[in-house]
Amino acid sequence: MTSQKSISSFFLIGLIFIASSCTTPDTNSEADVLKLDQIEGTEPLNVIYILSDDHRYDFMGFTGKVPFLETPAMDKMAKEGSHIENAFVTTSLCSPSRASILTGQFSHHHQVVDNQSLIADSVRFFPQYLQAAGYETAFMGKWHMGEHHADPRKGFDHWFSLKGQGNYYNPLINVNGEEKVFGDSTYITDLLTEEALRWLGERKGEKPYFLYLSHKGVHADFKPAKRHQGVYASGQPSYPPTMFPEKNPDYNYEDVPDWVKKQRYSWHGVDYMYHGQINFDEFYQLYNETLLSVDESIGKVLDFLEESGQIESTIVFYMGDNGFSFGEHGLIDKRQAYEESIRIPLLVYGGKDLIKQNRVKQMIQNIDIGPTILAMAGLETPENMDGESFLPILKGENPADWRERIYYEYFWERPFPQTPTVHAVRTDKYKFIRYYGIWDINELYDIENDPWEMNNLIRNPEYADVSKQLREDLFQWLDETNGMQIPLKTDGSGFRFDHKYRGTY
Repeated sequence: MTSQKSISSFFLIGLIFIASSCTTPDTNSEADVLKLDQIEGTEPLNVIYILSDDHRYDFMGFTGKVPFLETPAMDKMAKEGSHIENAFVTTSLCSPSRASILTGQFSHHHQVVDNQSLIADSVRFFPQYLQAAGYETAFMGKWHMGEHHADPRKGFDHWFSLKGQGNYYNPLINVNGEEKVFGDSTYITDLLTEEALRWLGERKGEKPYFLYLSHKGVHADFKPAKRHQGVYASGQPSYPPTMFPEKNPDYNYEDVPDWVKKQRYSWHGVDYMYHGQINFDEFYQLYNETLLSVDESIGKVLDFLEESGQIESTIVFYMGDNGFSFGEHGLIDKRQAYEESIRIPLLVYGGKDLIKQNRVKQMIQNIDIGPTILAMAGLETPENMDGESFLPILKGENPADWRERIYYEYFWERPFPQTPTVHAVRTDKYKFIRYYGIWDINELYDIENDPWEMNNLIRNPEYADVSKQLREDLFQWLDETNGMQIPLKTDGSGFRFDHKYRGTY
């Protein structure tokens, strides 16, 4: 009898053990998760990633868009390195775009959909993978994913950052957890550049490194360095053909969405810019003057690498976090899905003979930055990233399976309610834009023949099939990527969240 009880107990314990082993969660540590597979036959490169704020894709000297604008460092990168001519963001807003850069994910995945929300602690940044692979990492500048604090974030060994938007002059900086005020008319672009050069010059050891230099410039309210104030006072802006519809009979203003027409007289509209606080020509001038110090910063970094003999072992990226409208469709700023809002400058330089494609035509997005930098470190792309490495394209290859379209999303914000939720899909020829939460007209453009997006084809029966196909494609993408749920965030605090109508829009 006792023997039978013992046998029964043995089997019972065994069943419990089997059951518990089947339900035991994955015990892989975070350190194990961050260890990516190595790409065979690769040597890790140093990488410097320079990001600016609100720099639109065509405001660089070599493009000729602004005849008086001089950007010798950007021109050098484009001439001797690679100019990605068709670079786009997945969301044209500071925080969501920056989160997409660091995570390689769309906004509906990383859930940073406005400038107030903090990113979840569970989300991984690509510099964490670099650290796990033996890289020394540093961050200098504007983090801007949430406005709550400037404390050090994961993935970086050295931290030098400002809270939220920060200030152009006399900034408050968090230096590795300690706050420090810089006075005596300290200019933020110069300060960040000096810190980057100091860190690069004082590094010790043989570890490869990753430096993320994130400028505040050229975000509004534009404030150029004192040495650049007034240098473009005589520079005249070029008014786009969609800025004044009454002067352009070729602009199909009848089929422009009502929300766009109304926004002309709002905070982000040309007829009431910042509620009348500034005029357009001055706005244009200050933007270009503020950009000059960013170009100087790039030049100083390139000079350091060349003088120290590191340029052949280092890749330098320059990029904007989103585009910026200057009168197109009567708008300023970003958020909308028009070309000037979603397109960005993207230049790549250095690395000895690595770069063989001087002008890249393929469509690249900000979600591709992480995978590309990881590939330059000899690391495979993590499975949770939506982006892809465009390193093969830089090397002169033409991947047959590279994307033929890009997707865009923007989610309505309470602080700036004039722009609705936007989803869009863009190919080399067409762009379809769909709005959510308003009863208004959607948009379809033949951007190959109508780059200014002057003629909305959505009502044209000849393009009904094109519109239908792109709409179906957009919703298929949203469905396949779990993007059908609109991310909602709790209200913050402050004047922006409880609106009292005062006769302005």
